[in-house]
Amino acid sequence: MAWFELDKQAVLISARVADKQQVLELAAEQFGHCYGLDADKVLACLLEREQLGSTGFGRRVAIPHGKMEGLDHSVAVVLRLGKPIEFGSIDNLPVDLVIALLSPVATGAMHLQALAHISRLTRDEKTLAKIKGADDPDAIYALVTAELDRDAA
Repeated sequence: MAWFELDKQAVLISARVADKQQVLELAAEQFGHCYGLDADKVLACLLEREQLGSTGFGRRVAIPHGKMEGLDHSVAVVLRLGKPIEFGSIDNLPVDLVIALLSPVATGAMHLQALAHISRLTRDEKTLAKIKGADDPDAIYALVTAELDRDAA
C-alpha cells in the first residue's frame, strides 16, 4: 500500500510564484483540480497548519500539510518552483521544491507515516537531485511513485 496517492497531473515544474502565500494557493488549486477538493478549504487547511510553524523542512524543501474532512486516503501535490522563495525554513534557505500532503482527519498514524516517507524521499541526496534536475513532470512523477512503490514493498 502506498503512503499517499500522487496524481500524474498533480506534478508541476517551473511553477511561477512570488511568495509562500502563492505557493499554498497554487497547491490548493492543484488539489482541487486533481482530486476534486474545494480549493478554498484546502488553502484554509494549509494556512492553519502553517500558522503553527513553517513547514520548510530544510534542504530547500517544504512539505505543507494538513488533515481534511472528506478524504479517505492521503493525497499529494508536487511543485518544483521556477525560482526559490523564502519559506521560513529551519535552515533559512529559500525553497524550490514543495511536496504538499493532505490526509483524512481521523488518520493520525497514516498522516505521520506519509510525512515520514516524504521526508525520507527528500533527504536522499541522489533522489532529491534527480527530482530537482528532472526535465518534465512525468519524470518527477516516475521518481516519486517509484520510491512510493519501493517503500510500500
